[in-house]
Amino acid sequence: MRVIDVRVREGYQVLVGSGLLPQLGGEMARVGRRGSAMLVSDDNVAPLYLKTAKESLEKAGFRVCSFVFPHGEENKNLQTYASLLNALAEEKLTKSDTVVALGGGVTGDLSGFAAATYLRGLGFVQVPTTLLAASDSSVGGKTAVDLPAGKNLAGAFYQPDLVLMDVDTLRTLPEEEYACGMAEVVKHGVLGDRRLFDQVKQGPGRFDEEAVIARNVQIKAEIVAEDEFDEGKRQLLNLGHTIGHAVEKASGLTVPHGQAVAIGMAVAARAAWRMGLSEENCAPEIEQALVNNHLPIRCPYGPEELLKAALSDKKRRGDTIHLILPRRIGECYRHGVDVSEIGAFLEAGLR
Repeated sequence: MRVIDVRVREGYQVLVGSGLLPQLGGEMARVGRRGSAMLVSDDNVAPLYLKTAKESLEKAGFRVCSFVFPHGEENKNLQTYASLLNALAEEKLTKSDTVVALGGGVTGDLSGFAAATYLRGLGFVQVPTTLLAASDSSVGGKTAVDLPAGKNLAGAFYQPDLVLMDVDTLRTLPEEEYACGMAEVVKHGVLGDRRLFDQVKQGPGRFDEEAVIARNVQIKAEIVAEDEFDEGKRQLLNLGHTIGHAVEKASGLTVPHGQAVAIGMAVAARAAWRMGLSEENCAPEIEQALVNNHLPIRCPYGPEELLKAALSDKKRRGDTIHLILPRRIGECYRHGVDVSEIGAFLEAGLR
């Protein structure tokens, strides 16, 4: 098992290893959680892992209740959020109790936002079961739900008390879902670790999964420790996300997040080189890494559709949208683009 410390204001540990899910209850007790636990999962993950998680928690002395919702980004909304809050109230959870997110990024985002806002905050534990959640979204404390106007527009910063990642749960992932996680893994390599990028650029099966997940967590943890509330350096983690969120919105959330991020990275890298904003032409290597990991690199939407969606992105500041661009593989920077110039940037990246 690998242990990564996330050194934010109220620090916590991320545990990465095989066979960890049956140890969930004991690990939660070790970090001081007691009382009741609300297991939150979707209807894909619950049949696979809810029973094991429940038995582990009960063995450690927790009273366990559960909330299962329909899977999919389209259900990470205010209606599901309200239903979860009502479930917490009906089960009479108190501030000393814990919400446990068992699933992927949608489950983690939804559960965390409920934990942050119910009674103004109760315990929160992340148990990611997808590569995307394990390598990225379960760490750092960003929680949110979507609004009709855009993705993650209602949310809060709320760090978990513990993240427990059992790599065995990845064995049940569909190939497309696994590939979506690889988008975030490739992103972290482009962002800050050439060696990691080289490890994963040939595709699945060519790397030590546990070590790669742990390295992704470490990269994100180091950035979050410097900028917990996304006021500066942490915005580097948005590589591929501004354009990616626009792709998601334009698709009506039918394009999965990982695929959208992959498209966003490819578009940003092409545009950065063509507009003289990168020191090296990173696009060919990034594109090949994404293709090798079964991810798309071409956008199905034109600049007009993407521009309309991008203007509602939460990373916009007045008339400026900040994009994360690669200088070279392993180094990125933040670049502000006036909204009047975004169209030209998108056109350069979509060619």
